[in-house]
Amino acid sequence: MRLVFCGTASFAVPSLRACASRHEVAAVVTRADRSGDRGRPAPRPVADAARELGLDVLTPGRIGARDVVSDLLGLGPDCLVVAAYGQILPTALIDPPPLGAVNVHASLLPRWRGASPIAHAILAGDAETGVSIMRMEAGLDTGPVYATARIPIDPRATTPTLTATLADLGASELVSVLELLERGAATATPQPDEGVTYAPRLTRADGLVDWSVHSAVEVDRKVRALLPWPGVLAPIEGIDVQIQAGEPVHLADGPAPGVVARREGESLVVATRDGAYRVDLITPPGKRTMTPAAFLRGRRSSERKR
Repeated sequence: MRLVFCGTASFAVPSLRACASRHEVAAVVTRADRSGDRGRPAPRPVADAARELGLDVLTPGRIGARDVVSDLLGLGPDCLVVAAYGQILPTALIDPPPLGAVNVHASLLPRWRGASPIAHAILAGDAETGVSIMRMEAGLDTGPVYATARIPIDPRATTPTLTATLADLGASELVSVLELLERGAATATPQPDEGVTYAPRLTRADGLVDWSVHSAVEVDRKVRALLPWPGVLAPIEGIDVQIQAGEPVHLADGPAPGVVARREGESLVVATRDGAYRVDLITPPGKRTMTPAAFLRGRRSSERKR
């Protein structure tokens, strides 16, 4: 089968490799390079994998542009495969291929339609998640579903670890669906009207912690869900720091929310609206990642030198 593959993020790489090992990939469409941390190019995992596989890489600024659509359809794909691409494909592109367009989506649709399904599943405390292989249509992740696969969410799962697991699972399901499509034996089931939720793009505001508003469980979910972007920002002894790691702990009768209740080795236990959160690693403004105790020692040492 002749495919055009559209993807950008690391989630899409196993699906790309699976397609390339079994089908003819006419081209890989990915987002153009952009500036990342400290002006360096942001990672483009799909572009790197495609070049490693010797595939043609296309980086249109807007995939819905008329000339781009015409060029892609001119490649004669039997099917478009889309995974974590980052732009909405127009119906003018997804409808003409004989087998349509197939999307690998990291949720159990119709739950968590949208751009950030993995993070939102962790934020919500979902017990399970999975992947859905969907036939694309005009709506946002509204198309009928060819196949789903479910997995439990580990209580300590982070967005990066869960992404890696779901990426492999999605690639496996995609292979099966493409085989059925090629044989004319695939059946897509419309999504139910009940249970629809949305997972919009994350912003810096999602990562702000107010100890008096958020519980220890909610802080923990934020820290695990918002890696690597946008990260979690919380005040510790008057300084806003990024929390990199920690977990909820028991606190019988604690101080007011936001107050450091105790130390545990190099960690600090901070009271929250409900319970306490042990902060294990932080990144202070303009500094490297360190333990909170090391940060406080350095801060107090600086104050004594003044």
